[in-house]
Amino acid sequence: MDEKMTRAAIADVFEELADALETGSYGKKTRVGLTILGSEHGVAELVAGAELAQKQNPELEIVLIGKGAEGGFELVEAEDEQESHKKMDELLEKGYLDAAVTAHYPFPIGVSTVGRVITPVKGKEMFIATTTGTSATERVTALLHNTVLGIATAKACGRENPTVGILNIDGARQLERALRKLQEGGYPISFAESARSDGGVVMRGNDLLMGVPDVMVMDSLTGNVLIKVLSAYSSGGNYEALGLGYGPGVGEGYDRIICIISRSSGAPVIAGAIRFAAECAKGKVLEKVKAEYSAAKKAGLNELLRNLAVETSKKDDAEEITPPPKKMVSEDIPGIEVMEIEDAVRLLWKEKIYAESGMGCTGPVIMIAPEDKERAVQLLQENGYL
Repeated sequence: MDEKMTRAAIADVFEELADALETGSYGKKTRVGLTILGSEHGVAELVAGAELAQKQNPELEIVLIGKGAEGGFELVEAEDEQESHKKMDELLEKGYLDAAVTAHYPFPIGVSTVGRVITPVKGKEMFIATTTGTSATERVTALLHNTVLGIATAKACGRENPTVGILNIDGARQLERALRKLQEGGYPISFAESARSDGGVVMRGNDLLMGVPDVMVMDSLTGNVLIKVLSAYSSGGNYEALGLGYGPGVGEGYDRIICIISRSSGAPVIAGAIRFAAECAKGKVLEKVKAEYSAAKKAGLNELLRNLAVETSKKDDAEEITPPPKKMVSEDIPGIEVMEIEDAVRLLWKEKIYAESGMGCTGPVIMIAPEDKERAVQLLQENGYL
């Protein structure tokens, strides 16, 4: 090495030290890619989000992918969204990027995104599991996977023992039963308690607004709607101004960190999504997913998934059952999953117990005659409806 090259190398070292002293950031920076084509707000809005993220997090190194950007960031040229995704994938595979942020990216079945919102009541961050993608094709099976993925993502972002709540949607009661069986099998899950007077792990809309659990579990379609509302309610709907985006695509065996934003995401959300992606990379979210699945499988996850598949098959082959003579029903049995309520009623009919389905203030109920209630509860418990 000649004297000129030696001096240049020494100058580079001093420049890096000066940057570290100025920013307080030492060691290897986390490199996050951001595709900049396809936004409803234009390239400038995405670049503004990158600049905001860089200002807030000096330990980041942001790489733009696309064209038409101005500023001091490295730019990987791409002509359209398709080419942007191709180059983003290549950079992730090579290890040049630690994580990436993009919009409109197609994940395979088995992978879905865990979003992160700022809840309006107390400004608390809460994880939404999930917001895009499909963890499984059967609803309750997908919700079970969503729970594991939500916990893993929260742990990667510094929540050592995240609390879990289940939004009061179709499949919530079935999921609760499955999770409690996992807990009994040794899976270390911490359930949140609803802020409503009747409590429970099944969360109401109030709990959503208050951010009661660290991780709120739901299906992706519901999660997608909620994250849009919570991100854009203050702006009139066409500009997502709050939150950290739709989150990383996670699934068992998935091998890269790609966080999703939407075409209407504004600079604050883009900056949040970049931070989210960097936290997932530093927190080793892929390893966290692997560890959570390992723990859940030791507690009986695979058996639960097989049982859910069998239940789905039984529903497809359900027989016609004639109800017994009608009775006056003045008692109710709560806690039945809404997707199973008619099956539960049919079970009681088969046992010559008259019952009707109904809807109470906290969810679906089975209406029953007082003299039949004890036997009905016993049958429902024995057959897994309670």
